[in-house]
Amino acid sequence: MSVETKQPREACCSQFKLFLASLSFVYFAKAFGGSYMKSSITQIERRFDIPSSLIGVIDGSFEMGNLLVIAFVSYFGAKMHRPRLIGAGCLIMAAGSFCTALPHFFQGQYKYETSIKHFSEENSTETILPCMSNHSLRVSEAAPSAENQAACEKEAGSYLWIYVFLGNMLRGIGETPIMPLGVSYLDDFSREENTAFYLACIQTVGILGPMFGFMLGSFLAKVYVDVGTVDLDTISINHKDSRWVGAWWLGFLLTGVIMLLAGIPFWFLPKSLPKQGRGQSQGQDPGASEGEQGGFLPEDSSDPAQDKPVTMAEMARDFIPSLRRLFFSTVFLLIICTSLVQVNGFIGMITFKPKFMEQVYGQSPSKAIFMIGAMNLPAVALGIITGGLLMKCFKLSILGAARVSISASFLSFCMLLLQYFLYCDNSQVAGLTVSYQGLSAVSYEQESLLSQCNVGCSCSLRRWDPVCAYNGMTYASPCLAGCTTSTGKGREMVFHNCTCVKETSAPAGNMSAILGQCPRRSDCDFMFKFYMAASVVGAFVSACGATPGYIVLLRSIHPDLKSLALGMQTLIVRTLGGIPPPIYFGALIDRTCLKWGSKRCGGKGACRLYDSHAFRVTFLGLIYGLYTLSYLLWGVLYHRLSKRQKKLALRSQAKAAALEGGTNGPSHTVKKEDLEKESTI
Repeated sequence: MSVETKQPREACCSQFKLFLASLSFVYFAKAFGGSYMKSSITQIERRFDIPSSLIGVIDGSFEMGNLLVIAFVSYFGAKMHRPRLIGAGCLIMAAGSFCTALPHFFQGQYKYETSIKHFSEENSTETILPCMSNHSLRVSEAAPSAENQAACEKEAGSYLWIYVFLGNMLRGIGETPIMPLGVSYLDDFSREENTAFYLACIQTVGILGPMFGFMLGSFLAKVYVDVGTVDLDTISINHKDSRWVGAWWLGFLLTGVIMLLAGIPFWFLPKSLPKQGRGQSQGQDPGASEGEQGGFLPEDSSDPAQDKPVTMAEMARDFIPSLRRLFFSTVFLLIICTSLVQVNGFIGMITFKPKFMEQVYGQSPSKAIFMIGAMNLPAVALGIITGGLLMKCFKLSILGAARVSISASFLSFCMLLLQYFLYCDNSQVAGLTVSYQGLSAVSYEQESLLSQCNVGCSCSLRRWDPVCAYNGMTYASPCLAGCTTSTGKGREMVFHNCTCVKETSAPAGNMSAILGQCPRRSDCDFMFKFYMAASVVGAFVSACGATPGYIVLLRSIHPDLKSLALGMQTLIVRTLGGIPPPIYFGALIDRTCLKWGSKRCGGKGACRLYDSHAFRVTFLGLIYGLYTLSYLLWGVLYHRLSKRQKKLALRSQAKAAALEGGTNGPSHTVKKEDLEKESTI
């Protein structure tokens, strides 16, 4: 007897472990590609000279791809060969990554805006700069004609960002089967008490993807976009400059290869597996007992109709009734609304968090991305595995899981509130954040860049070519600083006789300036350390509630609707929670821009400088509002779950009493009635 039970367990474990390892790796691959896309947002925005609102549309194209196929994949795919559908999805994701990198090979070399090259002479040691009274540059402020601008736009390849849009959409289509089909396949054939732990393990391995994705993004942000094709000694900007563009395209080639490799094992996995702990003959009724744990009365597993193959026509006929049963459940609707609001806040936060760290704390894009990958994401991984262990060790019920998820989310919100009070002063930029005399005076008018010290220089007001003077103030260009001469070339240029520097320094002070913005004051680095500490602790606490929150969804839905519920949740949350946030977050952030860059053709490019105080209030204010609403919905959801569990407990007691009294004949009828009533609870 023991020999007979040992043999099927051996095969089950080997096949199940292969699936578990394969699903973990594909979670890593998709997270690797998705996080690299997030880390490259700033580089793509600068390369194509587009505003944050448009970059939000590009970022949301991933969810648009999900929207196209998620409902059909979740429902029909649950009754088809799930592993092979996941393998096909990996191929599509790889194609999307390669498509995203294509514009680099179609565009010419990157030309950043600068005024220096127009006035420097390569063979001279001292160069005449534009601030001369007999010079007139205002002609360059005139807008080009419509015909010339159209030709210039076409030449510059301004609309090649559409390839990035389409590539990201393909990634969204390819990722569609992974979560609903992979999780339902795992839950169908694993032990009930192990499901939460397996999910935590998969998500923990998956979180390594963002870690590597952000690390790769940080490294490539320091590599010049046209590396290998230009002489880097002639580049006058560095990776800390707001005009710098890193080699963003290289990362998408690498992520495409990783996704191709991740899909290979799924082509060799079977359509179904025996249930863990059962023989092959017992493994064809997955999910029966987990419904009982989630508060559902088990269906009769002896129904021979369950073993018959299901045709596409039968599945199509059952689709609308299944949707009706699903959306008549108030618990499911509350879960959807709660997830929707929370995801809105999370997506908006993670999309623009590197830019927030750059503008509020003066960090370079590469360092901001590195800190997220090196500190926040390991904390998230530890939090996810901790939440899974809590579920496994304490064998928490659905109400216990809800309590853990609510508590973790609220504590992380408290850490987020603390971040509002951790900020630095605005960068001192003459004419934008302070006056030329050093007084605090934020102005959004372009004419404020002019002062008595540079009014006779005929400077271009559109160009952003910042220099840092020895008085600690940044000027929008050497001309606007009133500089008349320079020495050196490339990044080593030093500007002299800058008349505007005299207005905020002693008469005998140094009147020189160097390329680039001035660094923030030393206390800003100190404040950034407190911010990172609060951010890391908040990320860990929030992640502790991720797995319990997922279990609430799994155990709240009847087993035969599980894949459809997961798919519909993904569809709705990614459509309304993934597409709009980057767009409206980006549009509101754009309103805090102080200095826009200019395109080669004269149009408005990417933002070069933000009002950091307005940025912080707008960014954090949106997140606070969304998270507060989600906690109100969590309270209503917990009340409904508690009420439903009491009703189901009374039904179970009544059924047990009926069985003890010998009236077990109509038990099957009671079960069917419970199923119909459950849809409206």
